[in-house]
Amino acid sequence: MSENGKSARGAWWWVPSLYYAEGLPYVVVMVVSVIMYKRLGISNAEIALYTSWLYLPWVIKPLWSPIVDILRTRRFWIVTMQLVIGGGLAGVALTLNAPDAFRWSLAFLWLLAFSSATHDIAADGFYMMGLSQHDQAWFVGIRSTFYRAAMITGQGLLVILAGYLETSTGLDPVRFVVQAEPGVVETRFEHPDSLHGPEAAAALPSLSAPAEPLRAPTGAVDASRADSLVALARTWNEEHGFVAPPATSSTASADGESWWTRAVSGPLGRVIADRFGEERTATEAVRRVGAAVLVPVVLDGTNADEIVLNVTHEDGDPSVRLLHGERITFAPGQGRRTALAVVQLDPKLDAATSAAFVGRSGNIPLAWSITFFVLAGLFVGFFAWHRAVLPRPAEDRPGAGQAVGDVVREFLSTFARFFRRRDIGVILLFLLFYRFAEAQLVKLASPFLLDTREAGGLALTTGEVGFVYGTVGIIALTLGGILGGFLAARDGLKRWLWVMVAAINLPNLAYVWLAYTTPESLWAVNAAVAVEQFGYGFGFTAYMLYMIYVSDGPHKTAHYAICTGFMALGMMIPGMFSGWLEELVGYRHFFVWVVIATIPGFLVARFIPLAPEFGRKQPEA
Repeated sequence: MSENGKSARGAWWWVPSLYYAEGLPYVVVMVVSVIMYKRLGISNAEIALYTSWLYLPWVIKPLWSPIVDILRTRRFWIVTMQLVIGGGLAGVALTLNAPDAFRWSLAFLWLLAFSSATHDIAADGFYMMGLSQHDQAWFVGIRSTFYRAAMITGQGLLVILAGYLETSTGLDPVRFVVQAEPGVVETRFEHPDSLHGPEAAAALPSLSAPAEPLRAPTGAVDASRADSLVALARTWNEEHGFVAPPATSSTASADGESWWTRAVSGPLGRVIADRFGEERTATEAVRRVGAAVLVPVVLDGTNADEIVLNVTHEDGDPSVRLLHGERITFAPGQGRRTALAVVQLDPKLDAATSAAFVGRSGNIPLAWSITFFVLAGLFVGFFAWHRAVLPRPAEDRPGAGQAVGDVVREFLSTFARFFRRRDIGVILLFLLFYRFAEAQLVKLASPFLLDTREAGGLALTTGEVGFVYGTVGIIALTLGGILGGFLAARDGLKRWLWVMVAAINLPNLAYVWLAYTTPESLWAVNAAVAVEQFGYGFGFTAYMLYMIYVSDGPHKTAHYAICTGFMALGMMIPGMFSGWLEELVGYRHFFVWVVIATIPGFLVARFIPLAPEFGRKQPEA
């Protein structure tokens, strides 16, 4: 048993599942919903606008965190919100086949977002109440690992399940392969009118695409060829009703320049560029892109209903991407009809590679409805599981006041107590500036890896960047977080604080090295990113544990939520100006600035209050 009778052994029954359950609704709302609406044919403008607003509950959750602290127990809020989340998921499933599906499903996603944010508040508070300080430090890497596992489940397994259901509820899928090779002549087709052939309708409708691999040369080519193919495909598909015309915006600015740009960012940017900007070499006037190929997709036969075909990348190199034709609609009719898609290569490809694409024509609303029903059932299972296994720590009790006036006074008092605490200024500076450098680096790391060497980047392909961050980076990040939690639990946070501060900041030098040497070796790039990601995972442990330390007290649930609000603010503001700054000074000088920007993190860590024994296992009473 740990101190205060809290069992670390029992925590294995609920910490992993609790944080897996915490991550799933977030990734469903922020990522899966975007994919689902794209499959359902919602425009990009509407998807971006409405799903971006769904992030609001996580931004403002500190505003109602005192309610979770005051009314009922954290355990009650966890199991109740898991049941409500299950209801919200079921609501989305039920509305996808109904009239006004977009509007009603958004309403249930709002319910899902608010209940998930409330669940986060309660779960983080319960974590602090259900575990001793030592065990909180020990499990901090475990909880992060299972939260990331939920992210992977949402972006991977759930989408795969929906894709399988789409396949099994319609016509046989149509597949085609694009083969990239140095020096080959790209596969070309004449005008789509010549692809129709005889108009005799087959007995049953079927979809087809070229059976032989379509070929395209690697390397960069004049952009005019790819542009002409896209224009041909888009015009043909729009004229025949296969795709909807793009939405036009009527909100363009009259002068094209805001007051902020004229009065602040423009003059300031010119000063920064003149004094600190890199010497840039002129780039060639002709725009260069990767080669592109036209792909005819044919529906043959009589069909009674409309057929919607969603074309996606199935496997192979992600540097070979679908440029046009993601969603093709065949109206009811008979005969042979040909729609067009366009696939383009990454211009940085220089070796033979290939990618396979698949078009699925199943009942898309039904497929996603079943997927959300599966999720709803999973959360009913979480509700039953956590109702049975979550401990009942003595500290987890509701606030004393239950009358409306008492609740309001306690609500306001909770915020006041947080901001009246001793050293609050230093604490807030730590929350805002500990990741000041990392907040800027994370926004430009992937663009730097992808950008051309003429622009100062490393010219990696999309697939290579996916491997660097999606495999090597994730492994290093997870290992760093687990090691950080283990060491903090063994020796206390204070002993390892400066090592963690150095770990989250000094590996940023790896990007300075990459920017100045621009290595050709993918092994060198992977090693540099692995060092930086491992350091970030190790150093971020100190940040998470310090939020737990600051939140300790009678209102730890609400106070931790306030800390997470400042954490989000500390990432948001530096990220907002990082891209603007890089464009002014170039990648080399930007990464030098990132290293300079680590200084505030070291300074604020010097002055924060921290008990030496925090996180370390205490002798049993």
